[in-house]
Amino acid sequence: MEEKQKYLIGIDNGVTGSIGLISEDGKDVRFITTPVKKELNYTKAKAYITRIDALELIKILSIADPLTSKIIIERPMVNPGRFVATISAIRALEATQTVLEQLGLSYSFIDSKEWQKAMLPSGLKGDELKAASLDIGKRTFPFISSKHKDMDGLLMAQYCKQKHK
Repeated sequence: MEEKQKYLIGIDNGVTGSIGLISEDGKDVRFITTPVKKELNYTKAKAYITRIDALELIKILSIADPLTSKIIIERPMVNPGRFVATISAIRALEATQTVLEQLGLSYSFIDSKEWQKAMLPSGLKGDELKAASLDIGKRTFPFISSKHKDMDGLLMAQYCKQKHK
């Protein structure tokens, strides 16, 4: 069993999100695609939904010391015009919060614009933000290998580390 230590953690909320973990001393840096599982939807129509895999998320976050770790979660997108995506984001947030509470980990919410302002060049929009996140994440953490479309979770963790120096 790994010893619990102080981690700075960024959680890019959602079923296509990511999690960044950086130990206080910077010797342990992890970038993980949010663990999910697909299953039949709860409606009568044949459809599938993607859900947070809570048991896997517990395994990932259980290394963090509840007394000293700092966690930021990106506030979910809520847009009535994008109902299905909004519901997915809120369901993912609820599952994540439940896991954090089970582990005794405190957390705070952050708007994407706050961490992006500190970590990404100004003036970017849409797909440019994802591309910049991936590029800056790879340059900042060249030893991290990932096929994820961005490194938001890890850049959020880095922002959290800078904020809580």
